[in-house]
This record gives sequence, C-alpha cells and structure tokens, in this order.
Amino acid sequence: MNKSSLNILDFKTLYNIFFETKNFHNLNLYEYHNENDLIEGLKKQKNSVIISRAQINNQSVNQKQIILIEHYPLNFFSLIDQINSKFLMQQYDLQSNYEIKDYKVDLNSRTISRKEKELKLTQREIEVILFLRKNKQPINVNTLQKEVWGYSEDLETHTVETHIYRLRKKLKKIFDDENFIESLKEGYLIK
Repeated sequence: MNKSSLNILDFKTLYNIFFETKNFHNLNLYEYHNENDLIEGLKKQKNSVIISRAQINNQSVNQKQIILIEHYPLNFFSLIDQINSKFLMQQYDLQSNYEIKDYKVDLNSRTISRKEKELKLTQREIEVILFLRKNKQPINVNTLQKEVWGYSEDLETHTVETHIYRLRKKLKKIFDDENFIESLKEGYLIK
C-alpha cells in the first residue's frame, strides 16, 4: 500500500510525536521550517496533508490539504481523525478524476465518460479497465482470469472473453469506439 505524506510546517514537537508513530500510521513524514521549502516538497508528493500553526496562503497549495492548528491543548486522537479524513477526501477526489485516453473514469460512481456521453460500468468492468491500463503490453485471457477474476488457469476462459466482448460492445454503442480495448493476437490492451 502506498504511504501518504504528512507535512509538518514549523511544529517540532508535533513532528517528534509523529516520527515515533509514522510506521504505525503508514506515513511518509516531512518537516519544514518555512513555507517556500514546503511548497517545493509538495511538488514531489501525490497524497499529502499539511499541518501548520499559521495560515498558508500560497496559490499552489490546495487549502483542503491543510489542517490549521489554532487551539490548545491539542487532542491527538482528534488530530489523527482530521488527518485520516483529509486523506480519505483526497482519495475520493483522485478516484473521481481518473483519465484514460480521452475518457474520464470515475471509480466512485463507476462511470466512464467522454464529452457529453456517459456509461455506467460494473465493478468487474472497472477492474478490467484499470488492470489493462496499468499494463503496457497486451494481456492474455489466462492472466486476466487469474489477476482480475482470481481464477486458476485451468478453468474455462469463456467468462473473461464474454465479459470483454460485452464491455467492448457497450463502449462501441455509447461512444462509437471499437478501439478503447484493443483485441490483439497476444491479448487485450488499452494504450
């Protein structure tokens, strides 16, 4: 599982507390002493939250990432809840805006859209699309059967082939696109 990044701006005590528990919380932990260093550090991160005692007004920082600590004493468990909430919101936003080719895939609502058209997908169809997309070479039916369906290789392959055939047919009907999932001699591919 990918670690999330917790950025602490000019708050040494809090950094030390999280340093002791970073593995338990599955965090990459970063300490910054000024806003400019923080901005540079954020450019290298995808999923991050910032804890600060001072308001950050830089345009390149998403205000949804920031937990502003203004009240003391600090309730540590409440802070953990706030951090988790921020990471969950970021994850939801990331899953709502997944792009493949000129399509937008929303994993939360299980839809794929292009221009003004939208198609509702099943969970299995989403899994197939994501698996094919993350691979740069054609994927054969046995690999899909094992990795997406969780079946062993000695079972019938008709389930996978039928599923992909129906998905390609739906995509053609709504988007008039026969090449979203390419069917090659070596297997299936999304470029």
